[in-house]
Amino acid sequence: MNGADSLCDTLLANDIDVCFANPGTSEMHFVAALDRKPRMRCVLGLFEGVVTGAADGYARMAGKPAATLLHLGPGLGNGLANLHNAKRARTPMVNVVGDHATYHVQYDAPLTSDVDAVARPMSHWVGRISDAASLSGQAAEAIRVARQAPGNVTTLILPADAAWTDLPADAPAPVVVPQEAPKAPDAQAIRAAAQAIRSGQPAMLLLGGAALQGRALAAAGRIAQATGARLACETSNRRIERGITRTPVPRLPYPVDQAVQFLAEVRQLILIGSRDPVAFFAYPGKVSKLAPKDCNAIQMATPEQDLAHALEWLAEELGIAADAPQLRAPDTNVAEIPVSGKLTSSAINRITAHLLPEHAIVCDESITQGRELAMYNISARPHDWLQLTGGAIGIGLPLAVGASVACPDRKVVTMQADGSGMYTVQALWTQARERLDCLTIVYANRTYATLHGEMKNVGVQQMGENARRMLDLDDPSLDWVHLARGMGVEAVRVDTVEAFTKALQDAFSRKGPYLIEALI
Repeated sequence: MNGADSLCDTLLANDIDVCFANPGTSEMHFVAALDRKPRMRCVLGLFEGVVTGAADGYARMAGKPAATLLHLGPGLGNGLANLHNAKRARTPMVNVVGDHATYHVQYDAPLTSDVDAVARPMSHWVGRISDAASLSGQAAEAIRVARQAPGNVTTLILPADAAWTDLPADAPAPVVVPQEAPKAPDAQAIRAAAQAIRSGQPAMLLLGGAALQGRALAAAGRIAQATGARLACETSNRRIERGITRTPVPRLPYPVDQAVQFLAEVRQLILIGSRDPVAFFAYPGKVSKLAPKDCNAIQMATPEQDLAHALEWLAEELGIAADAPQLRAPDTNVAEIPVSGKLTSSAINRITAHLLPEHAIVCDESITQGRELAMYNISARPHDWLQLTGGAIGIGLPLAVGASVACPDRKVVTMQADGSGMYTVQALWTQARERLDCLTIVYANRTYATLHGEMKNVGVQQMGENARRMLDLDDPSLDWVHLARGMGVEAVRVDTVEAFTKALQDAFSRKGPYLIEALI
């Protein structure tokens, strides 16, 4: 056994049995060790942003970390954008980053870099292996931190000589890390929230993280139904249980003016796994903090705490029975589902929500064109909804890879803006290679529509040629059908409601990767 074997065994002993990888020379001994461990599923991504985004999607659905394998500082750097998203989502993840052998670093070879410095901004914890003997213990620490509620991104730097060095025959068994429970809620904070709801002033429960799933979401629904307190969630969330049988939770709008109006009447803002809401960006003459100045914000529970326990405790404090009715979503008006005509983003959102299979997983990187999706999916069949959490575009397709690896028996549907999809288009190849049941719907408006809106938000009403060429994707136009087919994914292009509906029905009746380019 060498150090690389010890690392693999430690991961497996702690139920980390999937590795999303894009390895290089420094990681070959770890690759060889993975090859000796058939229990470990290894998934290749052709770009590191695919690897890190897939590990994010996997953990959101599996409820446990995956490992990634990345090549030195540049390889890690290529994956940083989706590590940023994972960090904002508080996704558990263990990154293994190869580095030069310890004695080789002094020679400043071409791929030498400060890997620790590259890792630190997008990781909650960074560790460097000193030698093969310490590898299992340090790997166990990375796993322990990654699994702390609600989840953390950890990065373990593996020098090549620590991987290839043999261990003695009597080397200790892999370190197994006990699972830590979330922190307990605070009684004083629960009582303060109950008092705020009883005050008679307009109250809102702003939910985030694990508060949007399972027992926590059900308890929030009981509280809202019994007290009249409004529910809302942050604009970007790592996972929401959504659909007609679940408690409907409106999203805080992205545009500043809409968000301010959304919160205008709130006087008691109760934060449960969420933060005091702020604008995504600063704009001339507009506020950064979105809640009214006279609003009383109460941090009832942080993401590190047991949010299900906290909400059930709040319900009990308010005298609401465990079997009390929950807030429910309205039924969809089938007459509002378009059946013919030119395809629009609204039609895509309505039809997809209407036809979505039960227990589907929706990976949402629809950006501008899909913002109204939240209006329609509250009354869809029950499903999970994964969102872009950190604002770094290029996560939709990789997120679907990870979600499908975690849940192979569920249909995964990616609502994908065309511009951001190009950041990690290589994920389609991984979907084809792994035979994943992923449907991608591309909103093909052939522009960065969100940036057109941002130009107006900063006061630019008319754009010249330079600005237009930086924001439009029409010269040449992207051809998603050929892009998908070139990576082994069957695809079709549609531009009418009738054709889109048929393509969607066909996609939902089959297994395997498929792409619909929806021209709007």
